[in-house]
Amino acid sequence: MTGYQRFIFLIIATAWLFDSMDLAAMTFILGSIKADLGLSTAQAGLLASASFVGMFLGAGAAGMLSDRFGRKPVFQVSMVAWGVGSLLCGLSRSFEELAACRVLLGIGMGMELPIALALVSEIVPTNVRGKYGALLEGFLPIGFVVAGTLIYFTLPYVGWRGVFIWLAVPAAFLFVIRRHVPESPRWLESRGRNEEAERTVSLIERKVQAALGAPLPSIAPTAVVIAAEPKGMFATLAELWSPAYAQRTSMLWIVWFFTLLGYYGLTSWLGALLQQSGYDVTKSIMYTVVMSSAGIPGFFFAAWLLEAIGRKKSAVLMLLGSALTAYIYGQCAAMKLPIEQVIAAGLALQFFMFGMWCVIYAYTPELYPTRARATGAGIASSVGRLGSIIGPFGLGLILPVTGQAGVFAIGAGCFAVSALTIVWLGTETKGKVLEDVSA
Repeated sequence: MTGYQRFIFLIIATAWLFDSMDLAAMTFILGSIKADLGLSTAQAGLLASASFVGMFLGAGAAGMLSDRFGRKPVFQVSMVAWGVGSLLCGLSRSFEELAACRVLLGIGMGMELPIALALVSEIVPTNVRGKYGALLEGFLPIGFVVAGTLIYFTLPYVGWRGVFIWLAVPAAFLFVIRRHVPESPRWLESRGRNEEAERTVSLIERKVQAALGAPLPSIAPTAVVIAAEPKGMFATLAELWSPAYAQRTSMLWIVWFFTLLGYYGLTSWLGALLQQSGYDVTKSIMYTVVMSSAGIPGFFFAAWLLEAIGRKKSAVLMLLGSALTAYIYGQCAAMKLPIEQVIAAGLALQFFMFGMWCVIYAYTPELYPTRARATGAGIASSVGRLGSIIGPFGLGLILPVTGQAGVFAIGAGCFAVSALTIVWLGTETKGKVLEDVSA
């Protein structure tokens, strides 16, 4: 791992941070939108689900497009999409307009996530691949905290429309990506563009050698068998269900669906549920920010855990921790315990949930070969978005029936299903070169 790779990682992670801020915004302003537009609980849930409809469309399409046309160009298009989508959200004047713009915003966010995962997994060494994959996802809780803090101070002055408008500004970061992020050499080689792959790697080697001030060490010989490349995007999609990858695909689709159903079903409503319990808007936002801050040590712990005990055990541990703490939080909120106890339960919940995402995001792209990595991660993410669509809207419908305790119990059950699926169908990838894992 070199300074140049860390620099590229930081650029990708910064783009992820901006994306995460847009994704987090609805957690903090859904209550304000609901009050301002006079929405019912079901309409508010539908609005929270709208961006996930876009993410469902964007994630699957971006995975196949980036395996076909490259990681870098599709990554740039994703930033344009969510920047324009966020701006249009700020200009919306009705529930219908806002929902439509949230779909466009979601397409951009859905496109970015699997491509960023593929890029990071393809530029870092085997021995730190899991850690950096987890650290990338760790920018999600940072995005939640930054977005929540900014919204806390600016919402009273600019309103929820102003929030969406200033969240569109970071899309200009695509010019940094265009200038500094190279195309993945692994992807170039997988497409038979060996001269371009060689130029990219040579550029990296020159930068590293200049930084070291000494010749690079010799490369250890490696015997790698590269399978024949499928022809066309649909052939790549079909490979996910070939005998070599069908079990992994089944596992990922189940895990992503139930995990996103539980996660976004709960987090989309955190701030609004606190308001429903009697706390005003600004206090609800700050309490949610405080709880989200526990995700930062959560992702550091997950990054360490991945390399310490492996992907499968880490995923199961964090999912079961999420299930237990979700249930406890629901009980605390339902019994209207003192806010200090509710926050303590929320801190534990966010610690495990954000750590859980670090593990799953790092694990997913390792299970497929380069020629199908973004497609595999993108389609898994897209299937998960079905769960994220159902989650906020479905929980909004059942909330009046089950109350907060029932909602969080359902979320806990979703996390438990995901944990058991990984135990049954998961494959360990710790310490293995990508080509060996997918040979």
